Amino acid sequence: MADLLVLWDVDYTLLSAGGLGNRLYEAVFKDLFGRDLTAIAPKAGRTDRAILLDTLALAGVAEPQAHVDDFLAALARQVTEIDGSAAAHVHALPGAAAAIASLAGAGLRQSVLTGNIRPLAALKLAAAGLGEHLDLDVGAYGDMHEVRAELVPVARRAARAAYGTDFGGRSTVLVGDTPLDVAAALATGARAVGVATGSFPAADLAAAGAHIVLPDLTDTSLVLAAVTGQPLPVGGRERARLGSPVSTAVASQPSRGGGAPRRLAGQSRTDATGRASSRI
Repeated sequence: MADLLVLWDVDYTLLSAGGLGNRLYEAVFKDLFGRDLTAIAPKAGRTDRAILLDTLALAGVAEPQAHVDDFLAALARQVTEIDGSAAAHVHALPGAAAAIASLAGAGLRQSVLTGNIRPLAALKLAAAGLGEHLDLDVGAYGDMHEVRAELVPVARRAARAAYGTDFGGRSTVLVGDTPLDVAAALATGARAVGVATGSFPAADLAAAGAHIVLPDLTDTSLVLAAVTGQPLPVGGRERARLGSPVSTAVASQPSRGGGAPRRLAGQSRTDATGRASSRI
């Protein structure tokens, strides 16, 4: 199965970072602009580049586009200064490590397609103990484009250069917990596996067009079948939800400024699981 490329989303698919990303945004904003950041634009399924552009606009920064690259560079520097205590709240979600190991044992190539910049993704994965079987050199990251779907060809090109294999169409599999993960897969002809471990229930991921939706990653045989498109194991059909993929014309990015901003300083919006929304 080495001709399959599995691209994992990071936050709330593989791990929970305990609000680390938001704290970094706040620290960098304070350093760059000398004032507190009071709101962060919607994050779920979006890239750092898109989130920052909208966040700076919400904060009243003039010509926000002109500051995005500087903010991303400062964010990368801030990551290098994180100590162990700052990453102490990062933890793998149930079944994530075993799922990655199971796919590696089956010979699948694995990396990430994430809204995080690479240094932050690498930090989170290392803190969660999930980096062993993931080739981060062929991943795609949140500083590369505002639109998540545009990250898929980036990862495919890197994987083709690294492995000498063309991962076109459903030879690429995206695994994620948001409708934008699903949309990125459909827009690029990839297989979409939804995982209902974040703020979106299985019904929402199925409605977005996921080929199959898993409740979590705890059943490794079910994860393997979902990723490869093989028949589901006994009992798997009761746990998984088979999707009815929609048109690949589905939007891969919300409208600029769409959705309520994430409030800080005690005014955090909670997601459907009751957690403060802090995920990309």
